[in-house]
Amino acid sequence: MLHNIKHYTVCIIIALFTMACTTKNNADIIIKNATIYSVDSQFTVHQSMAIRNGKILGLGSDAEIGAQFTATHTINLEGKPVYPGFIDPHCHFLGYGLNLRNAWLADASSWSEVVNRLVDHHAEYPTQWVIGRGWNQSEWDVKEFPTKDLLDKVFPNNPVLLTRIDGHAAIANTKAMQLAGFNPDTTIAGGEIIKVNGRLTGVLIDNAINLIRDIVPPHSTEEKENALVMAQQNCFAVGLTSVSDAGLDKDDVLTIDKMQQDNKLQMRVNVMLSPNDENFEHFLSNGVYKTPSLTVRTVKLFADGALGSRGALMLEPYSDAPNTNGLQLETKEYLTRICQKAYESGYQVATHCIGDAALRLMLDIYEQFLTPGNDLRWRIEHAQTVHPNDLGRFGKLAIVPSVQTTHATSDMLWAVDRIGDRIKTAYIYKDLLMQNGWLPNGSDFPIEHINPLYGFYAGVARKNLEGYPPNGFQMENALTREQALRAMTIWAAKAAFEEEQKGSLEVGKVADFVVLNQDIMNVPEDRILNIKIEQTFVDGKIVYLLPNQQ
Repeated sequence: MLHNIKHYTVCIIIALFTMACTTKNNADIIIKNATIYSVDSQFTVHQSMAIRNGKILGLGSDAEIGAQFTATHTINLEGKPVYPGFIDPHCHFLGYGLNLRNAWLADASSWSEVVNRLVDHHAEYPTQWVIGRGWNQSEWDVKEFPTKDLLDKVFPNNPVLLTRIDGHAAIANTKAMQLAGFNPDTTIAGGEIIKVNGRLTGVLIDNAINLIRDIVPPHSTEEKENALVMAQQNCFAVGLTSVSDAGLDKDDVLTIDKMQQDNKLQMRVNVMLSPNDENFEHFLSNGVYKTPSLTVRTVKLFADGALGSRGALMLEPYSDAPNTNGLQLETKEYLTRICQKAYESGYQVATHCIGDAALRLMLDIYEQFLTPGNDLRWRIEHAQTVHPNDLGRFGKLAIVPSVQTTHATSDMLWAVDRIGDRIKTAYIYKDLLMQNGWLPNGSDFPIEHINPLYGFYAGVARKNLEGYPPNGFQMENALTREQALRAMTIWAAKAAFEEEQKGSLEVGKVADFVVLNQDIMNVPEDRILNIKIEQTFVDGKIVYLLPNQQ
């Protein structure tokens, strides 16, 4: 009898041990039969991934994940490629959404075409103020700034403000200038009011635009919420799951925060704060603010304007305008004071620098606060033109060059006219990457298209959307495909101190990922632009599905 009891006991122990060895962990979703680019430090490619509560539980082969996990829902991707959710480290998310209601004026071939588009848009969507964006005189048949005469003719009673594609120039009609109190003697620091023969043309550069912007009726909270939802839908459709919005005020940040907490906004947002007292008092005074979907720890500054409007601050005069070196938008004393405030509050600084003189100015200021080997990740946004003597200062002080590869392919047709031989030290993304071994790549949308695959293509091929030039633009500064993918995933996350949370598909990180119909890592270069995003996931939940996949 005792022998039988011992035998049964041993059998029960063996059975329990066998059950324990074969018990699987529960997951919500298992992705299988996929090509999963983890973008981890080894650039590991997996076949399967298990997800629970919005986090990644495991990665491996189908057999490995199948042996470890069971799930209520399994998705067989039939070999399709999976990547971490794409991240845009420099854009204007809210501004893009608000602009969706306004006239979009890009790709016009003349000023008259711009105005005709504006008239058509206003007829369909009539408003008191006529607002538009996207014109670019560098792409017109006559590559000169327009005048307000045609606007005055078609909109004699409505104030009009049309912003250039880069946001650093605008044209206003007479009605708008009258409301703002303009006269031929009006001046403003850090801006220019273009006149011809003493007469106002309506063209405003950089800070001068604010004289009109400040009197445009503000958007309501409801309008902003609707804009954010529309922007999110469009971003999910191109595979973006996170964005960094470059320059927001307190109320806009609080709106985003509330919408995320109410689950009305699933997009993860890293905020760069505009440098105003309200932001300083509410945010900097209380340290870094972080939730699972929102990070606030950066102050955004402007050192200069843009190259297309000759507002970028250059060390030497413009090749096509020898009477100007561009514009310094703020004094060195002001920029230093804001950097000091950010440094003391534990905030990152990100400064818009297009011209080589603006870049040197900010490197000089940053050098007062940064020491070699620091991990403060202060950023130079755009870093478009770099004097050779300044390139090594990025690596010396661990300054992050935050770039937009599509700027190179958009600007290349006319940038040489602006800066001549200096073009060889402009848009030097590979050289900049080598300084710290990494860099983030975004779009600056709505200045460029929101699709991150366009930036991937521009970084790798150095060609525009028409495939020009055939052999690429200054190919010595092209990125490899792995570098280009890292720049819009893990390195974009790192630029915002978020690399432990997202940016790669690793155990414990958020399950933000995208499924494409073709693999950007190995398709022929000329097919990259035609690749479709089939599915976008945030926290393991689908937020976008290509219509024909539904």
